[in-house]
Amino acid sequence: MRQTAYRTLRLLRITRVLVKHGLDDLLFSVRWLRPYRFILALNPIYWFQRRAEGTTGQRLRRALEELGPTYIKLGQMLSTRRDLLPDEITRELARLQDDVPPFPGEAARAIVEGSLGRSLDELFQDFDPVPAAAASIAQVHFAHLRDGREVAVKVRRPGIERIVEQDFAILSFLAELAERYSAEARRLRVRAVVEEYAKTIAGEMDFLREAANASQLRRNFAEHTDLLYVPAVFWDYCSEGVLVMERVHGIPISQREALAAAGIDFDQLSRRAAEIFFRQVFVDAYFHADMHPGNIFVDPDTGRFIAVDFGIMGTLDRDSQHYLAENMSAFFDRDYERVAEAHAAAGWIPSGTNLQDFETALRAIAEPIFERPLNEISVGNLLLRLFQTTRRFNMQTQPQLLLLQKTLVNVEGIARNFNPNLNIWEVAAPMLATWMNQQRGPLGWAREVRENLPKWGLNLPQIPNLLHTALDQMVQGRLELYLKSEQMEIMRQELRFGLHRIFMAIVGVSLLISAAIIADQENGIFGSLAGLSPVSWVLGLVGAYILFLGWPRQPD
Repeated sequence: MRQTAYRTLRLLRITRVLVKHGLDDLLFSVRWLRPYRFILALNPIYWFQRRAEGTTGQRLRRALEELGPTYIKLGQMLSTRRDLLPDEITRELARLQDDVPPFPGEAARAIVEGSLGRSLDELFQDFDPVPAAAASIAQVHFAHLRDGREVAVKVRRPGIERIVEQDFAILSFLAELAERYSAEARRLRVRAVVEEYAKTIAGEMDFLREAANASQLRRNFAEHTDLLYVPAVFWDYCSEGVLVMERVHGIPISQREALAAAGIDFDQLSRRAAEIFFRQVFVDAYFHADMHPGNIFVDPDTGRFIAVDFGIMGTLDRDSQHYLAENMSAFFDRDYERVAEAHAAAGWIPSGTNLQDFETALRAIAEPIFERPLNEISVGNLLLRLFQTTRRFNMQTQPQLLLLQKTLVNVEGIARNFNPNLNIWEVAAPMLATWMNQQRGPLGWAREVRENLPKWGLNLPQIPNLLHTALDQMVQGRLELYLKSEQMEIMRQELRFGLHRIFMAIVGVSLLISAAIIADQENGIFGSLAGLSPVSWVLGLVGAYILFLGWPRQPD
């Protein structure tokens, strides 16, 4: 009962905020809400309220910021779904600021002690109660471990789990209603979007998962720390609500003047950004999916990148890697037939799709883009246009590729911010060629054998047992029962029919050959038909008839 009351109040507040920001037209455009629009006309506050200024995107952004953490995160996620929403709205949602007032340092202290089961004095040499940064899910405090090492302590907001749970209950309810009454909502798969968002934010709220993400990324770049540095995780100080990592010192990439003063080579920096991204995609198949400027720093001493905040990571399976490699390579070769074939081979478009129509649609996407200089071509936007087009051919949305496209757009923005003339394809092409060579030919075969050998080694000892079981079933008559089954009877009929057809074909061809030999001896094979003997005619006609009877057809 209490939960129902809370959700009702929360829903009323959401409605009030949407109306306040002039989004009531958007709200009451839903068919099942239209009959209730009169409620606004009966509300005196609505009569005298000034209409909010700005575009739909601007008003939506301000409304989401006022509604709080869950809706800020929802807006940030929707900003990546340019396959679903107009560009004007997604551009505005991308400006959502995950910047909220911090909670008191004493509350952070209590959360750390309660979560780790030890006092702050036992854990740290000192702990700064003033947060260094605060966001919707957590805030960060700086501290020193007992051995003097500098650390950053990420503490989850108190009560955030309950807020998020209730908000998701409301969002799921609204999404279900929307899909029930709106064909457009069903087309946009609103419920799937909410479910995808729920998984994302659940991952962000579990700091043990984030710690594991950071450790994996750090291990992937252990031999490439000149490109990207990932801070170490101190596992003994981590829990679901507390994350303790090495404190890093760097210049935010948004501070161009500070970077220039530190003597950073901007051209090298832009190339490193692109190389980091493509290495994550085509070498590790595991990438940092939240690479916005607030999470990326530059080491002033080495010029390498430093990453923080590992709550959102993306992964790619082998099929997705092949899809990207084939399509990116074919696109830049302007081989649209190959792109269409790659989609069909991956099974990402329906089997009955007209590939020529699909190829024409792909050409319409790419040709206007390739008329520009290469340094102005955005690979991220090219992928976006591709996803938008494939949806017209009933290709299902691939969440992992949308996350990748969003990350690529961020990386391209970072790279071109420091070198507007960078041709990102020049960086990607060599890595892509190396990856494709490793997947094909002897190197690819060797890798497949190496990866599957342990599995084969486990299965090999089971073969004698499987043979023994089959023989045992035969002895006990179970195999005989199977052989008498309806499926086996159908197989027998098909086999008999096939053998009969082969026999008739052999007889028919033999008679035709005999007729040809006799005809050649009598009149020459290219002589007049009138000069052929009756024997040749009979053998030829009978052979042709038998061959016709034996011609492949479905059994009765």
